Amino acid sequence: MAVLLDGDESEPPDRFPAGPLYVPVRPGPNGYGYVVRLFRSPLGVRTTVGFTCERRLTATLGPGQRWIRLAEPALRAMTAPLGITTVTVDPLFAAPAPALAPVPAPAPPPVLAPAPVTTPASASTVALLTT
Repeated sequence: MAVLLDGDESEPPDRFPAGPLYVPVRPGPNGYGYVVRLFRSPLGVRTTVGFTCERRLTATLGPGQRWIRLAEPALRAMTAPLGITTVTVDPLFAAPAPALAPVPAPAPPPVLAPAPVTTPASASTVALLTT
């Protein structure tokens, strides 16, 4: 029988619940309350996300991202009915930064053609046009 030393384990140790996490949220339906934001892992699996500090949340999702503090068990309990069993802690943004769309140059103002020069019509020209 092989004796496993610390660091030689074939499986990772049991996960311990993370402390209170900074969890990204978005406004709820009709603007009431907040709803936990759901994400996808790089493999496309739905996951919830929590950050160990506000600085990491801001660095990944931007300064305008709203958040609430939740314990990991509470976050898991909220998303388990949706079939989401994964909590990703301190993820890094993996997608390339979005490029700003080029701003089209303003259209030049329309050029108005000069008004044609008209000469007063003679009585004979008017008579020809009306007959």
